[in-house]
Amino acid sequence: MHSQTKVIDKHSQLGVVVQEKNFLNKIKEHIELIAALFSGVLIVAAWILGNLNKESASIAVFILAYVIGGYAKSKEGITKTFVEKELNVEMLMIFAAIGSAIIGYWEEGAVLIFIFALSGALETYTMNKSKKEISSLMSLQPEEALRITNGYEEKVHVSQLNIGDQILIKPGERVPSDGIIVRGETTIDEAAITGESIPVNKSMKDEVFAGTVNLNGSIVVEITKKSDETLFQKIIHLVQNAQSEKAPSQLFIEKFEGTYVKVVLITVLFMMFLPHYLLGWSWQETFYRAMILLVVASPCALMASIMPATLAAISNGARRGILVKGGVHLENLTVLRAIAFDKTGTLTLGKPQVTDLVIREDLNEEKLLQAVASIENHSNHPLAQAIVKYVKEKYDFSLVEPAQFKDVSGWGVEANVLNKQWKIGKKDFVGREEAEQFHDGISKVLASEGKTIVFIKDEQGIAGLLALKDVVRDVTKEAIQTLHEQGIHTVMLTGDSNYTAQAIAKESGVTEYIAECLPETKVEHLKKLKERYKHVGMVGDGINDAPALATATVGIAMGEGSDVALETADIVLMKNDLTKIADAIKLSKRMTRIIKQNIIFSITVIMLLIASNFLQILDLPFGVIGHEGSTLLVILNGLRLLR
Repeated sequence: MHSQTKVIDKHSQLGVVVQEKNFLNKIKEHIELIAALFSGVLIVAAWILGNLNKESASIAVFILAYVIGGYAKSKEGITKTFVEKELNVEMLMIFAAIGSAIIGYWEEGAVLIFIFALSGALETYTMNKSKKEISSLMSLQPEEALRITNGYEEKVHVSQLNIGDQILIKPGERVPSDGIIVRGETTIDEAAITGESIPVNKSMKDEVFAGTVNLNGSIVVEITKKSDETLFQKIIHLVQNAQSEKAPSQLFIEKFEGTYVKVVLITVLFMMFLPHYLLGWSWQETFYRAMILLVVASPCALMASIMPATLAAISNGARRGILVKGGVHLENLTVLRAIAFDKTGTLTLGKPQVTDLVIREDLNEEKLLQAVASIENHSNHPLAQAIVKYVKEKYDFSLVEPAQFKDVSGWGVEANVLNKQWKIGKKDFVGREEAEQFHDGISKVLASEGKTIVFIKDEQGIAGLLALKDVVRDVTKEAIQTLHEQGIHTVMLTGDSNYTAQAIAKESGVTEYIAECLPETKVEHLKKLKERYKHVGMVGDGINDAPALATATVGIAMGEGSDVALETADIVLMKNDLTKIADAIKLSKRMTRIIKQNIIFSITVIMLLIASNFLQILDLPFGVIGHEGSTLLVILNGLRLLR
């Protein structure tokens, strides 16, 4: 009894340790944000102490706010200056804050540090989150494989597999490397590669890809590519390469940052000496004017022109089911001229549904479907499950237990139900010629509409057929039409056949479609679209969409999509509502307009304050009022986006 208690205690202690470790990791991830917010609290405390005439205590708390709020950005700025040998905005913030303190305006410098630290913390957090999709991708490829050598099985790491090796893949396992089936047949879920919701039947000499799932049969596969050259690894590399590319707007901002800092610091340096010699100012007046210049020229209002407006727009979007990972992505929506859509799970629901039922005239529909559902209920194939769901929703009857049930992998099933022998599956399984002639060849018409046909055969011949299809979402047509009204070209990229792609494109209303796309060809087509339209968005939900999402100007993921798609995308539609894309574009245009207003206003105020300082008509209190007043006004203007 005591030993059992000790074991339980050990497990409890271990759980506490794990929880503490997870908590500490979360604190570490958000340390910059916590420091920025804490510095804000200290600023409020210092302001209260100042109003209580406790000047020494107030200054001490302001110094603490300087250190806590400014540590991360100061360290970053100093490090970048030494490494890149070029000044940056971080250094200007340090100088401006110190300058504020020198002339006795501690609150000014502390607020400046707080705003800058907060924006930097949010940027760091977003960047850290965006790196997680690579680890999510890596976890989907098995680390070990069961290699067959001279009739013996041995577990080896996938890196030890060579071209020509044979491996055994059991039902339910993921394929560890690309290869060709040399023995056995099965059904493979290739959603990770092609995005196709309906699993594919595979037999001798068919190709299989790493990361896909073997559903129901044991197969022996001969390796055709090394583990680091597989299609799955190509997806990972494509995501990495796309994320490492800097946007033109980012490069412009970095260039502007260096120029702005140099101009301000050089001007302040001249201001500390030249007016004394050229204009006859006293040294006290010269230094006073230089410090005012450093304060009023600090880009507080300029920084506030973007961040509050961006956060307000992001909050607005979140309330409406649009999760944006950063202001730059929301801003990029404004320039989109075309949007590419994945089919499965994006334009469509991603699950096959029965759309048509055709039966022989002499049969009772209810009895036929009872027999079919009773048999298909014993199969784990997605098409079988869709048929059972369809029958249960249509009729309220109990299923019967089939006799002599036989699952012919890759072809269909057969069994005895209600004293009849049934076959359900492909036309070659039930008889190609008879199946094609059934009901005046209606199966060809249904197949041309992109539907998958399941034939039903009894002892008298073809009893009927069921057509299944990945159904277009209810909101798809409305969403596509709204985008067309905004002048945006729409394209569907899919791994499906041309027949299916054509049918879905017509039903959804997209302008054009490109069929039979593998992940790397999706990226190629997206790059071609970018050559035509320059700025192209991509909407997807699967692992296979990750490279294209990363390559696009703006990547948009469906909320029910894979973890990799959600991490890679710039924007997530939390409720899978495609109409929210048009809403996001409208919000983007409104945000861009307000940011432009703020930037023009803040630069104008800074220039007026600088000119007034040179003319000696601006005293420090009015400089502070002008500087902080302009900052407050641009923040309030930006917060209009919350509505």
